[in-house]
Amino acid sequence: MSDRIYAYPEGGLPPQSQLLTGRAVFTEAYAVIPHGTMSDIVTSKLPFWDKARFWVLARPLSGFAETFSQYIAEVQPGGGSDRPETEAGVEAVLFVVDGTLRLTLEGVAHEMGAGGYAYIPPGTDWQLRVEGEAPARFHWIRKAYQAVDGIDAPPALVTDEADIAPTAMPDTNGRWATTRFVDPDDLRHDMHVTIVTLQPGAVIPFAETHVMEHGLYVLQGKAVYRLNQDWVEVEAGDFMWLRAFCPQACYAGGPEPFRYLLYKDVNRHMPLASGALPR
Repeated sequence: MSDRIYAYPEGGLPPQSQLLTGRAVFTEAYAVIPHGTMSDIVTSKLPFWDKARFWVLARPLSGFAETFSQYIAEVQPGGGSDRPETEAGVEAVLFVVDGTLRLTLEGVAHEMGAGGYAYIPPGTDWQLRVEGEAPARFHWIRKAYQAVDGIDAPPALVTDEADIAPTAMPDTNGRWATTRFVDPDDLRHDMHVTIVTLQPGAVIPFAETHVMEHGLYVLQGKAVYRLNQDWVEVEAGDFMWLRAFCPQACYAGGPEPFRYLLYKDVNRHMPLASGALPR
């Protein structure tokens, strides 16, 4: 189990004396949801979950990011679900940021704490329960799995960040690294959820512009992020939601590493409507 500290929503409500000015922004290319907006009044309940609430950070939205949804769940002791997923064909990643939980996959129980990662294939029979005296908080990323004839769906996986060595990006002397929970060459996977770490002063030195959609939840530290044509400040607990082709770059600041949980869609052809192409 990892000994790292991971940001998560504190909930509650701001005082009546607080100014309305904030950092939240939604544009045609990106959205920034600061941690201060993740209050009690924006949580949601979900069917067949007990003693649980969810912050919905991203959902498929026509004309924006369309491939995934991302929640932060807070489950109280004694809570959980015996039927967590209600939609067929959906795969999931869970990443625990606080507390401990028991995840059962096809009858096999796994104890997970902060830093725990699970990949759940589509069609898997799974349950989740929180025991003990403290709540558990975790990210739940959902995606409709894109099956390919001749390629099997990937198996379930439960691991922990502490057990995986980060991979340094080329020519960075380790100042920019990625913790990869699955092999990027494994074409059974149609999404990657990783942890990106930039040391203080490190940069993403060019404006990445690509077809992959992103969800980025800041786990630790702070940075200045270039999104489209704007520079925005982000810190632990903030969420960035990027549509395809949004230019993006980063300067990491502050006295500690800047780390975020990153979703992106990968390894599949772009779907084309039948009959839509000229002959």
